Amino acid sequence: MKAYVFPGQGAQFVGMGKDLYDSNLLAKELFDKASEILGFRITDLMFEGTDDDLKQTKVTQPAIFLHSVILAKTLGDNFQPDMVAGHSLGEFSALVAAGALSFEDGLVLVSKRAKAMQKACEATSSTMAAILALPDAIVEEVCASITDDIVVPANYNSPGQVVISGTLTGVDKACELLLAAGAKRALKLKVGGAFHSPLMEPAREELAKAIESTVFEKPHCPIYQNVDALPETDPIIIKDNLMDQLTSPVRWTQTVENMLAAGANIFIELGPGNVLQGLVKKVNPDVITEGLQ
Repeated sequence: MKAYVFPGQGAQFVGMGKDLYDSNLLAKELFDKASEILGFRITDLMFEGTDDDLKQTKVTQPAIFLHSVILAKTLGDNFQPDMVAGHSLGEFSALVAAGALSFEDGLVLVSKRAKAMQKACEATSSTMAAILALPDAIVEEVCASITDDIVVPANYNSPGQVVISGTLTGVDKACELLLAAGAKRALKLKVGGAFHSPLMEPAREELAKAIESTVFEKPHCPIYQNVDALPETDPIIIKDNLMDQLTSPVRWTQTVENMLAAGANIFIELGPGNVLQGLVKKVNPDVITEGLQ
């Protein structure tokens, strides 16, 4: 069974999507339509911009979404997923690829999400850090023990790799305690703020209104959502889960485990980079992974 997976923020690179734009008429039409919807030539920044251009959240998220979704569209009848999932932002790509959201509505939501997250990031000094080689339970216990600051597990990426998120002081305290508890590394990430933490509540509220007023259809196949790692096809439940995504952890390890248990034996990553292929292999080294860019 084929599982298609879609990357999130951090996978971007200058030149992403250019070969697709130059070689496929449908891709060119969709990229150009996206620039009209966004009100700026996102292709200029994707194809010829600088790293700093692409690091702007309002650019990064639509860029990755477009690369992934347009790839899926150009596959036509060859895109036959048995199940889909996306990491954080990638969940929006997965929903469009699986037919739950239109291309236009998906792009508008992603753009609003990016701007709302940027605003929330600017409101509080916050960050994220990757914790390596500790059991999930210890990371959870240490974060819960810090009661005078905000720090929570944000991404369960693979066995032995959890990203924490919170205020600058909260993350610093947690990193110190987690290293003392035996973590191999506690690596601060170059991100704009505390994604998937309570500090994203203003962004969640703003995005929830947009999601509520958007039409969702039943997807062509189950989508495994970030908040609970479970397969879903009911548009109402999909919307509810998507509203909670910004302040809830991304349960990627559990998602991959559940897809494997459901029979997935080929994981195909659509979009920039190959991060998700690596994470899937850490869950099960024997599974087949492929990537399309």
